[in-house]
Amino acid sequence: MSRHRFYAPPEALHEGVIRLDEQESHHLRHVLRLKPGALVAVFDGTGIEYEGVVLETRERCVTVRIQTRTAPSVESPLTLTLAQALIKGEKFDLVVRKATELGVARIIPVLTRRAVVERYSPHRLQRWRRIALDAVKQSHRTRLVEIEEPQPVQALLDGLRAPALFCSERGGQPLREIARQWGDAPPRQLTIFIGPEGGWADEEIEAARRAGAALLSLGPRILRTETAGLVVLSMVQFLWGDL
Repeated sequence: MSRHRFYAPPEALHEGVIRLDEQESHHLRHVLRLKPGALVAVFDGTGIEYEGVVLETRERCVTVRIQTRTAPSVESPLTLTLAQALIKGEKFDLVVRKATELGVARIIPVLTRRAVVERYSPHRLQRWRRIALDAVKQSHRTRLVEIEEPQPVQALLDGLRAPALFCSERGGQPLREIARQWGDAPPRQLTIFIGPEGGWADEEIEAARRAGAALLSLGPRILRTETAGLVVLSMVQFLWGDL
């Protein structure tokens, strides 16, 4: 049976004891109702995981005595950034959760011509980060996923320093053709751009082309924006990652 997993940053470790923060302590005490002596796993978000035993369960601070330290090989060799256009309701929540499960390293909400800016508020960013942390725990990952502030698509294209796939309903190629063109130099870092519900504007597609991104077609059927990113993540993890 797998042990319950908790997150604590590296600075929470001192002399072989980890202090969980208030939120993680509350989850351990009041949700899982664990007692002193319980065996747990704690990861630090940088690739390190500890197994230990609960020492104290104070109201706002649970302490865990470390027994073993490991560095599990669970993170993809392909460093993935998902640049996902803002979408309404809880759809972005789903994207964050499932993209994290699929091994993405970074998620950037993207402001586009057809994205509705008022759908974003700062408290949503905190929500997405909590969702990503929950998904990291569930999928037994050991590194945190970065969730950045929303950025304009043009700014992201201007700053491209690694290969990129720009999903486009117009003018794109199948992934198998792009992979053939990239040949014997598979990417180690990759940014995936997913457009809004209304699609990319013509000038955004042209900007992606000028920036050197590969225009990607997902076939003759129209996918929802919350589906498209997960499809592409799965395909590139199969080709160049660890699926």
